[in-house]
Amino acid sequence: MHGENNNNDSGVIASINIIPFVDIVLVLLIIFMVTSTAIVRAAIKVDLPTAASAGDSVTTTVNLIVTAKGELLLDGQQLPAVDIAKQIRVAVEKDKDTQAVISADKRLAYGEVVKVIDMVKSSGVRSFALNIEREVASK
Repeated sequence: MHGENNNNDSGVIASINIIPFVDIVLVLLIIFMVTSTAIVRAAIKVDLPTAASAGDSVTTTVNLIVTAKGELLLDGQQLPAVDIAKQIRVAVEKDKDTQAVISADKRLAYGEVVKVIDMVKSSGVRSFALNIEREVASK
């Protein structure tokens, strides 16, 4: 009997290997986490100033955006300055190492940016960064 298979593999599979599924789900989760901040920043158009010594992006808990019209947005949501200060205080109470990244349009008056920095500092944030774009070196 040449065509007969003598292996006893004809039984029912009693378990399912979910490890490949979990691996795929974790990879997708990481991709969504990384791209979600880029999507929020891309949705709100702010003309950032440039600098030759711009550093890498800072991982942040609080992301403030000031548009050219002077509108304040906290993590992509437009709110009055009083409400933003309250939410920042709540974030600082939860985590003392809360950082802030302030993205302000370059056409905005310097004094307006200083007001936002003062609001962030008075709300309890110890460290903040000003978001800028890296200047392209001309050859």
